[in-house]
Amino acid sequence: MQLGLRSLIDPALAAHVDEIRAANAASAMRRGPSNLDELRAARAQRDVVPSDADSSAVEEVVEAAGRRVPVRILTPGGAAPRGVHLDIHGGGFYMGTAARGDARNQQLADALGVAVVSVDYRLAPEHPWPAAPDDCETAALWLLEQAEARFGTTRLTVGGFSAGATLVMTTLLRLRDRGLAGSFTGAALEYGTYDMSGLTPAGRLIADEYFIQAYAGHVADRTIPDVSPIYGDLRGLPPLLMVVGSADILLEDNMAMAARVSAAGGSVDLRIYPEAPHGFTLRPTGMAKAALRDIERWLAECFSPASP
Repeated sequence: MQLGLRSLIDPALAAHVDEIRAANAASAMRRGPSNLDELRAARAQRDVVPSDADSSAVEEVVEAAGRRVPVRILTPGGAAPRGVHLDIHGGGFYMGTAARGDARNQQLADALGVAVVSVDYRLAPEHPWPAAPDDCETAALWLLEQAEARFGTTRLTVGGFSAGATLVMTTLLRLRDRGLAGSFTGAALEYGTYDMSGLTPAGRLIADEYFIQAYAGHVADRTIPDVSPIYGDLRGLPPLLMVVGSADILLEDNMAMAARVSAAGGSVDLRIYPEAPHGFTLRPTGMAKAALRDIERWLAECFSPASP
């Protein structure tokens, strides 16, 4: 068997390479905020509620395990949902809102005929670890308790991008440790950060990023799986789809996580998109559209009657 980067890339994606190279050249790669003042300035430039927020979204505070968390719910038009997708937004653990994902989540709801529940978890540094994983676990536990009564289905998937993908993994590990390993039929992870310890070769590439300090700078040992999931016992997870670009600084991190899941006996579908940088699925490019179609098709299989 041969394992190489080229073998993990769909040759059909070559049609989008020139476009994404041009997009990369036109938008210089920028680091995130490097201190609290820069973070506050970045937040101030973004509306609390984006202009494209969906007015049909239902906002409510849900409760499970003695904790409460706000969520945003979007449903498909014209029919009862055949499943529920739990969405965990990205933003470095210190930026972002559930409302910013409305357009994408409504597209997913309509394409798959599912409800999408997005978590408005607390953000660092005002609310550092474990606030965000606590909130995401609370939303997941609420769905396990209430999905059938609320949506008429118990078929669940979960997904997230960047920090959201990290929080998907911590949520799945927490559920597994509660004996709820089979709760979700699949998880779609987009370019997550799985090592924040700075001890692995992949982790050292981002060791000086402020988002790590903001989120987990107070944690003495950042190799605990609830902070850096790559160090966890990865047995008993649902099937995973892992999406990452070949130009993403987190490529090696994602490949390492995929290898560890596979070594633990898990099902993992790793897909690498040529020349794509971090956050590429949020851009209006052919490569992003191809990746989003792949995610939709993969999740559709998770909601099919034949899936576990």
